[in-house]
Amino acid sequence: MTSAFLKSAMGFLILILFLSVTSCQHRTDLMINTVTGPIPVSKMGVTLPHEHLLFNTAMIDSIGMTHYSRDSVLRRMLPFLEELKQFKVQTFIDGTPEFMGRDPELLAELSRKSGINIITTTGWYAADKGKHLPREVKEMSPEEISQIWINEIRNGIGNTGIKPGVINIGISGSELTENDKKLVAAACLTHLETGLSIMSFTGPALGALAQLAILKKYGVATSAFIWMHAMEEQSKNRVLMVAERGAWIALDGIQPDMNASVRISGMVKYLQVIRRLDHVLLSHDATGYMIGLPNGGVIRPYTELFDSFKLLMMSEGITPQEIDMLMVKNPAEAFGVRVRKADPAK
Repeated sequence: MTSAFLKSAMGFLILILFLSVTSCQHRTDLMINTVTGPIPVSKMGVTLPHEHLLFNTAMIDSIGMTHYSRDSVLRRMLPFLEELKQFKVQTFIDGTPEFMGRDPELLAELSRKSGINIITTTGWYAADKGKHLPREVKEMSPEEISQIWINEIRNGIGNTGIKPGVINIGISGSELTENDKKLVAAACLTHLETGLSIMSFTGPALGALAQLAILKKYGVATSAFIWMHAMEEQSKNRVLMVAERGAWIALDGIQPDMNASVRISGMVKYLQVIRRLDHVLLSHDATGYMIGLPNGGVIRPYTELFDSFKLLMMSEGITPQEIDMLMVKNPAEAFGVRVRKADPAK
């Protein structure tokens, strides 16, 4: 009887160990699409989760390859990527939506030349009075829109074969327009089919909360949602409301302006105090090469986070381990591809 008991106990322990190991493998083996192919999230390393290498603010009808030279962009932008190597940056997420300068082949060439993983997006941008949306969007259903995005994820963008690694949408503000609601619904449908995370250029928390209500309607977990431009929210209570729902808080406005940096570092400290740093992302939202400006205009480097802002966080009591979490662990967890469904009981 003792022997049988020991065998049973040993078998149970082996099962628990097996489940533990396979669970850990599941987390570390999550994948994400880069412009040069899929990689495990364990290879993302230090990550900038929201930047731009090429950007166009013109109306959709005026955008085209004839407005810029890829060679000129390559020459101008490659040094800014190579500068990131001294800070051990391994992954750069280019948040430029379709119709605003997204050029996956250019990004692939920059990735190959720099050695940095670059991730591009699928999705549309409804802010700025919808000037970056296709005209037919009014007649399209969320299901029709999502099929366009799903096709890019499964088969590649156009005839490039390059697949996006994140769904990227932008809304108008605190009160969602019909187009906003349609894009959020399409993003939910796309996530449920593909497992890609949803980045939403949002701003104030009321807009984020309105989007989370749509996620709930479609059964998408809030952990699949990244609230971009969260630093624009003035109320810490509203930030807390979004954080408590489990969404990602992207403080993606880091810049040389000291007032802005102090305000964002104060929000980082607040999120540390309420124990939500494990759901925070940091980036610059630097616009890169601006189509239509001579030589791309003035390019803001992607290094402020690693220079003065990192020191500012440390002066606020953010530990090196927490900084590593913000720069490495959190992006891997936020962007790792898997379907996240909401708990019906909540």
